[in-house]
Amino acid sequence: MKGPLFYSKILLFGEYGIIKDSKGLSIPYNFFKGALKVSDKPDQDSIKSNTNLSNFAKYLEEIQDKGIVRFDLQKLNADIDSGMYFDSSIPQGYGVGSSGALVAAIYDKYAEEKITVLENLTREKLLKLKEIFGLMESFFHGSSSGLDPLNSYLSLPILIHSKDNIEPAGIPSQSTENKKGAVFLLDSGIVGETAPMVSIFMESMKQEGFRNMLKDQFVKYTDACVDDFLKGDVKSLFSNIKELSHVVFDNFKPMIPKQFHSLWKKGIETNDYYLKLCGSGGGGYILGFTQDFDKAQASLKDYKLEVVYNF
Repeated sequence: MKGPLFYSKILLFGEYGIIKDSKGLSIPYNFFKGALKVSDKPDQDSIKSNTNLSNFAKYLEEIQDKGIVRFDLQKLNADIDSGMYFDSSIPQGYGVGSSGALVAAIYDKYAEEKITVLENLTREKLLKLKEIFGLMESFFHGSSSGLDPLNSYLSLPILIHSKDNIEPAGIPSQSTENKKGAVFLLDSGIVGETAPMVSIFMESMKQEGFRNMLKDQFVKYTDACVDDFLKGDVKSLFSNIKELSHVVFDNFKPMIPKQFHSLWKKGIETNDYYLKLCGSGGGGYILGFTQDFDKAQASLKDYKLEVVYNF
């Protein structure tokens, strides 16, 4: 048995801000993927994944009482008993949606009366899917917006206007010819955990100064970046990303691994690249934006960079 592939995602803009109704833009990232499988010769990883699925199935049984979604639990449990696991190349704790792809795969295979990718996806259906996925993914993070699984399930860029307003987005098509600019991933080499980062954020939200900064600066620049990116206005985009990188550096220090503080600052000072959080931070990938990838690569020569999108 081998299920369909579900891909990782990258939230280009909106981390933390979407909790407070900023805009957001999330795109599928096909470099990493996962699928449900059964193996004749399970290794340590597949045995561990199988145990996780077993715990997840118990959780899905509990949330059925909420009446939002129903699963064929008999089939799910039978497949888990026969050794099913999630075979994934998506790194965990890296901000690219490893649990999102798993949630999408389970919904796709076991949800009853599921909303499919092929039907006309009205706003109501998208919000319903997001609600279901948020409930399912809360098993992994304690709380989830449902956006990662939604992105993985639909395999489409998603524009988030606010919590209750999302739509599939058309992003400017990219060709690599004569394009020097890029969005890239920088591997921090550290595994990040979402839950502790989110709780630091929630604690900070109790301070009025932090709340004002979020509204007046963070959300303002995030929204501007989303608009610029969708319009293809690269000049304005980079001026807003620089501001956003600065705001994050000044106000989200705990989410930036200490050894990257000077690198972050160097980008803002030299304009060779600008860094921002990828997901909740604390490790995993850091997202980079540059108008000249060769220059950024030279400046970050000690790190592994992975291009996600070309300008």
